[in-house]
Amino acid sequence: MGNTRKDEFYQACAVLKVPLQQVKVLDHPDLQDGFGKVWDHELLAKIIEEEVSSHGIDMIITFDNYGVSGHCNHRDVHYGVCQLLHNVSERSVEAWELISTCILRKYSGPVDIWLSMLLSLRYTDGMTHCLLNEHPQKSFHAMAEHSSQWVWFRKLFVSFSSYTYVNTLRKIEEVKQS
Repeated sequence: MGNTRKDEFYQACAVLKVPLQQVKVLDHPDLQDGFGKVWDHELLAKIIEEEVSSHGIDMIITFDNYGVSGHCNHRDVHYGVCQLLHNVSERSVEAWELISTCILRKYSGPVDIWLSMLLSLRYTDGMTHCLLNEHPQKSFHAMAEHSSQWVWFRKLFVSFSSYTYVNTLRKIEEVKQS
């Protein structure tokens, strides 16, 4: 949807107070959204490495290998980051993955805060962090800026998704090859 999606993304960034100079929208012919459209992990690693190098980025947050909902593009981004970590000889960037949850937890909304916090207490090595969203209504408003995508099931997802309220990140240490 080209410029429509790009404009919606910028509007969502404004809601979340993300400075536009820190945002890059990539419209690459080999990286088009959609199920069944496999993204090249090496290409992703190259693009991410360019951004990391040119902007002095020292931390990446990505999806885990399930990609929250099993979305192939989300999974490909995970493997692209892993490929980057494998390719770079000197580890100058940390990478963290958003841990996917089972469907019951995924749609339990704010109830999952307690379970996420309890489960993260099992890990005392600093490799897992539980992050609470203090302003979940901002997530709803930011997603509403994506008017081309803001259909009934996405409204329900943002309202009832535990990811709106709490996210658990795990440091990517072992590089998984795709």
